Amino acid sequence: MRLFLTVGGTGKLLSIMLLYGIGTGILAPMNAIYLHDHLGLTKGEVATVYSVSLLLNMITTISVGIVSDRMRYKKKLPLLAALICLVGLSLYMRADGFVGALIGMSIATAPSGLIMGQLFAMARNHFAFKAPSILEMSLVWLRAGFSVGFFLGLLLGANLYLLFGFQGVLTGNLSGYIGLIIILLLYKEVSPTHAEVPRGKAEPFSLVMLIALLMLFCADSIRGLYLPLVVDRLFGEPQLMSYLWSAQAVFELLFMTITSYWAAKYGSKQIIVLGSVFALLAYILYATAAPLPLFFVVQPFYSIYVSILYGVAMGVVQRMFVHRTGFGSSLYVFLTQGASLIGFLLPVLVKGISTAIFIIPIILVLCAILIITRLRVGEKVVNSKVNNAKLTEGKS
Repeated sequence: MRLFLTVGGTGKLLSIMLLYGIGTGILAPMNAIYLHDHLGLTKGEVATVYSVSLLLNMITTISVGIVSDRMRYKKKLPLLAALICLVGLSLYMRADGFVGALIGMSIATAPSGLIMGQLFAMARNHFAFKAPSILEMSLVWLRAGFSVGFFLGLLLGANLYLLFGFQGVLTGNLSGYIGLIIILLLYKEVSPTHAEVPRGKAEPFSLVMLIALLMLFCADSIRGLYLPLVVDRLFGEPQLMSYLWSAQAVFELLFMTITSYWAAKYGSKQIIVLGSVFALLAYILYATAAPLPLFFVVQPFYSIYVSILYGVAMGVVQRMFVHRTGFGSSLYVFLTQGASLIGFLLPVLVKGISTAIFIIPIILVLCAILIITRLRVGEKVVNSKVNNAKLTEGKS
């Protein structure tokens, strides 16, 4: 950690992640409630707004990710995206119905995914050049910085809502993007040539593993969109969701570094399966409409799952494409976006807003656990055959 903090440019990168997290955290728990309660949109209309804006976001993220590796300097991409997001948020704040919300959120969301993808691509180049020995942990700590910002944004969002209503929440989100733009302008990007950058350990490409991760992200996205609505329906207090996510974020910060060390020691797949088991526990409690105290009690366990999804799993995907940092980082974001799109649409099959929605993530997580476990068994068989072949060759 000491080496990480002394690397030149780390302060600005952390500030960028912090501000982006604050902006995201302010709006995240209130967005669905704003659409449903303040603008009067139906569940189907809420899902449509999210789905269309996410589809545009996915197209933008992966398209930019494909071409970004040809660019020596990437900073102008998140800068331009943040400016477009500001315009979209301004329109979203003035929306008075379905069409206005759809246009405003589409413009605000379409370029937002490439911000995170390109920030991590920039950070990977930065630490690969300046501190290759702590490359992977540096990215985890930067992601933890985003989580700190998200935690602060959750608390700020809840208080803005209590003091100024939904307009205060939206204004706070707008301010987060303005701060992000200012720090980005001050940051001096490191852009060494491909020959100069040590890329670190690669991860074998596995389409099946990516599908399993997609299922896990789908489960989390269903929770992200529908848990605020379910909590509001069960307990009648929209700000409770901000406090729930705040409790999660505190533990997420603690577990993000720990789970990354566990992954390095025991293997990424084993740790992902462990986190998935904790997620199952949370989804079962949600599905059974447990009392409010249990919603808070389960948060530390769910935090382990989230810290693994956004730390360990991020490293797995990025290491599959160590020679294409822009594409690898964008693909990870693309996976989370695709999961969100699927996650928003699947619960439409469930009538109304009810705890029955959480049966879907239970099924998804169980399937993912089975897939990853099968992959682990297959890897052990292959490794055993390789080791036996080496022993036979050594004896001969």
